[in-house]
Amino acid sequence: MTASATESGAKRTFTVRAGEASGDRIRLSVYDMLIGPVYTPRAFFYRETLDGEALRASLGRTLRTFPILSGRMKRDPDGGLSVLCDDGGVRFVEAHASEPMPDYGPRHTAKKGLERHLSHAMPFWVVDRDTPLFTVKLTHMKGGGSILGLTMNHAVADGSSYMSFLESWVREHRGLGYPKLSHDRGVIDALGASATGDTRMGGAHLTIIGRGQKSAFIGRALMGSLGNVTTVTTRFTAAELATMKDTAMADLAGTERWVSTNDALTAHLWKVLGELRDRPDASEERLGLIADFRSFAGDAIPDDYWGNAVTNTRPGMPAAELRARPLGEVAAAVRAGHAENTEERIREETAFLCAERDAGRFKRVMNTMGLDAFDSTIAINNWSKLPFYRIDFGQGTPFWYDFTSIPIPWTVHIAPTPADQNGARDVHMALPRAQARALQEPSWASRFHRYAESGETFPLTFMDAKAKR
Repeated sequence: MTASATESGAKRTFTVRAGEASGDRIRLSVYDMLIGPVYTPRAFFYRETLDGEALRASLGRTLRTFPILSGRMKRDPDGGLSVLCDDGGVRFVEAHASEPMPDYGPRHTAKKGLERHLSHAMPFWVVDRDTPLFTVKLTHMKGGGSILGLTMNHAVADGSSYMSFLESWVREHRGLGYPKLSHDRGVIDALGASATGDTRMGGAHLTIIGRGQKSAFIGRALMGSLGNVTTVTTRFTAAELATMKDTAMADLAGTERWVSTNDALTAHLWKVLGELRDRPDASEERLGLIADFRSFAGDAIPDDYWGNAVTNTRPGMPAAELRARPLGEVAAAVRAGHAENTEERIREETAFLCAERDAGRFKRVMNTMGLDAFDSTIAINNWSKLPFYRIDFGQGTPFWYDFTSIPIPWTVHIAPTPADQNGARDVHMALPRAQARALQEPSWASRFHRYAESGETFPLTFMDAKAKR
């Protein structure tokens, strides 16, 4: 590991390198490029103080098995993107705060002001620039405790891969072994090449857009980042979730259908947010279900594939039907939506994306779920099985995990909770500010928590003072 440093005021900035460079050029897959070079911010909050020097040393060693993260993004002659594994390095900022660690949690999230605990890289200043694809900011709080703020370029890794890297870093830091993961993007092209039939059939959840549509979407997303969208957070207890699932299963009694706890929670959120949206009865309500396709792409994609392997399905029903149908019926629709993810479908979708790339039209391809986010679609990203609360560098696990507000409205993230919560879920909902204000009416908390026992209800926690209850 090598590191160089600069110092300014209460912080020091290092460039952490693996100390070796293969010079390999890893061509990004169609799923990597579909995401684009945006950064995914995550922050982990620790009661104990982390050792910055030791973290830099272990990070450098970990980068030897993740050379793509220490590389730089390059434009290919055909318009595609690659990462040059030149060991350009990772930015690591270590800072000291003048205030103590707040008691963050579902009743007091860290979203407001979280930006100051991150070291940002500009997504429009990545390709063919000396811009790191992964950044770290370690902030030590007055009186003890540390905040580990991370950003990773989404074009190199999805959420599952992001956390696989962090688990590898933890194990390297603690002197434990860990598997070497596969960075071979060629498996994605091979997946598309194995599809049979017309490649145009794989674009059901993708849209070819014009320049005006893309500009309009970017403009609306920018407005969201400037304050038109805010985040509301709440926690569903393990007991509440159990009652929710029992209710859904009772609705399905005699049908031989089964739904999971996550199906029931997703259905409940879809129903309540549908009530909040209050769209006309005949309006089509869509639910975007984001899914990792490693598990159903057969042997074509290895379980240890490190990159982007995410797709989505979009079950739907009229708004009036969504409001009227019992929880179990909606949960069954959610499960049926997940079941649409098959090996054949992923092969066809990949073939479609590869064909658009090869035809020079890839910049015009957009995920329909994202395109419709401002109108007809509620997107659910379920992270509940990711190891957010197992990232232990030897000073204990995080007591809270958070991320910055999402600028795309009607985007819902379901997150795990610390081990002592016995399987509870934290739900973060990005909402238009007008709807967030409506949620301040006390009856909405009761609607979200209608399956909770009296006295066990968590509040709806608003991101900023303007919407704080």
